[in-house]
Amino acid sequence: MTEKQTTDRAASKQRSEQLVHKLVQQIDRNPGDADAYYELATALVDLNSFAQAEELLMKSLGLFGAQPETVEKLHYGLGNVYYAAQDYTKAIQQFDQLGPKWKGAGYLMLAQSYMANGDHKRALAFALTALTSQPQDVATLQVVAENLLAVGNFAQAATYYDQVLTLDDQNGRAAFDRGLVAMVQGTPYADYFKRAEQLDPQYFQQGQKRLADIEKFIQTQGGHDTK
Repeated sequence: MTEKQTTDRAASKQRSEQLVHKLVQQIDRNPGDADAYYELATALVDLNSFAQAEELLMKSLGLFGAQPETVEKLHYGLGNVYYAAQDYTKAIQQFDQLGPKWKGAGYLMLAQSYMANGDHKRALAFALTALTSQPQDVATLQVVAENLLAVGNFAQAATYYDQVLTLDDQNGRAAFDRGLVAMVQGTPYADYFKRAEQLDPQYFQQGQKRLADIEKFIQTQGGHDTK
């Protein structure tokens, strides 16, 4: 980690700690402010205090049980806590019970939870469902593309990555993955990797093993070299 990253992380932690202090005071003054409980849980997640965030939201579900819309939001928040803590089974249980208002966001989180669990086919199904209510959402399009790539549907993955890059031309992660797809398809790919390295050097470096694996695969198939 660079010195700048260390400084940025320390500053972010300090902001989260200050926000926690502010929200605790806000709840003390007004215990009926459901949004403050949700925001406090979010701040606790930012500090990796997952157990505290879970306890807070479970308590909140009891406090606001007579307010259906609030309960929905708290379940969504609890799902995010479990997702951040990498307890994807519990996250899925929370997102799976959301009503219509939260379904779009909930389906996307379900897709991400299943993807994190390695169940790409189910993740793809939920991501496509989420896309019906938010067809121009970059995050949803990218999750669809990533799962299509994971299941080997390269032609469709290319289509969705192209949509992502049209909406967000600064997306280094999508540029790198689009380059991988182009490699497999035997179409020009060097420009995608160049963009990815400029826009997201960390993801580019992390992806070098995937890149090497695909190059080996192409060579064993008698491959192509279309840069």
